[in-house]
Amino acid sequence: MSTGKAPSLIRRAFAESLGTGLLVAVVVGSGIMAARLSPDVGVQLLADSAATAAALPVIIVLVGPVSGAHLNPVVSLVDWLLGRRNRAGLGARDVAAYLPAQIIGGIAGAMLANAMFDLHAVSVSTHDRSSPGLWVGEVVATAGLVALVVALPRQGRAHLAPPVIGAYIGAAYWFTSSTSFANPAVTIARGFSDTFAGIAPASIPGFIAAQLVGAALGVVLVTSLYPTRRASVDREPVTQNPARPISSHEAPRATAQVQGALVSDIPEVLFVCVHNAGRSQMAAALLDHHAQGKVRVRSAGSAPADTINPAVIQVMEELDLDLTKEFPKPLTTEAVQTADVVITMGCGDACPIFPGKRYLDWALDDPAGKPVDQVRPIREEIDKRVRELLAELVPAH
Repeated sequence: MSTGKAPSLIRRAFAESLGTGLLVAVVVGSGIMAARLSPDVGVQLLADSAATAAALPVIIVLVGPVSGAHLNPVVSLVDWLLGRRNRAGLGARDVAAYLPAQIIGGIAGAMLANAMFDLHAVSVSTHDRSSPGLWVGEVVATAGLVALVVALPRQGRAHLAPPVIGAYIGAAYWFTSSTSFANPAVTIARGFSDTFAGIAPASIPGFIAAQLVGAALGVVLVTSLYPTRRASVDREPVTQNPARPISSHEAPRATAQVQGALVSDIPEVLFVCVHNAGRSQMAAALLDHHAQGKVRVRSAGSAPADTINPAVIQVMEELDLDLTKEFPKPLTTEAVQTADVVITMGCGDACPIFPGKRYLDWALDDPAGKPVDQVRPIREEIDKRVRELLAELVPAH
């Protein structure tokens, strides 16, 4: 179930902690079970890799709608790094919350796995993993993971992330000498279990250093292959309302997005309210006016009305902004996936949450049924917030 309001940072950090904890519990727990079932290391590795490859997509689906399912400090750092240009992705404050949440969750997951098999909750690993070959394996594993995480949205295939990433990690158990940790939080957590999946504390710094190098290499590789993102082709309406035609000025862009021909670093903002007849229409018109082409702007409604509120049209005319040719449009998954910033205005549970997007929720009065003199203050508040947003998106505008 998705939520129209952007999840709070506390909620997102909790989702990251929970997801990382579940991942570590699977990795460590399946390793313990495999070691008890067979003394054969190959069988143990097969069991561990199969369990991880199967469970990881499930965990991504579980927490992805809340936090983006990073579950990995290097993924969060890369998301922040690549999103700085257009203010999409995680902010520094988000990263500061995600990283410790992932580490704490991972440690809790290792303790849970130990407890499930009647081991001491904390048993420091003695499994030395400090050879140069293992470090090279971690560079390769992490580079591949980061490349996948970044490439899929740029190809318009973000919906494939759960099975593809699960399959990659499962395979990397076998083709990398390190058995593909590729995750600093998981690496630290596995130091708390003296079992098949463990790693001695003295080996952890080398692994994390290799993972950071691998992440940097992955960014270089994927940005060379895919310099900018490509829009998704998923254009199905989120609401049950029949799809209405997009406006004439949006048609060429929408077609180009679906064909993958339009590539740009200009940030795109989507405003969403219930009826797309008041708040989101005013916000879109004001941002488009102030940005002067430096930001792409769209608006939509979770339950679009038939026409725009006449009082809204009137107060916008006072600013020489003509809304008479606009009309309410339905919210679609394509609109959300192609936006860098999604701003909701009381649209309930209708707006889907996708990884890599910046979500904001503006608490604004609904102008529906209000006279013009009560709509003007709403317009002024929207204009204030739009100007602040523009200053963040285009600092030198």
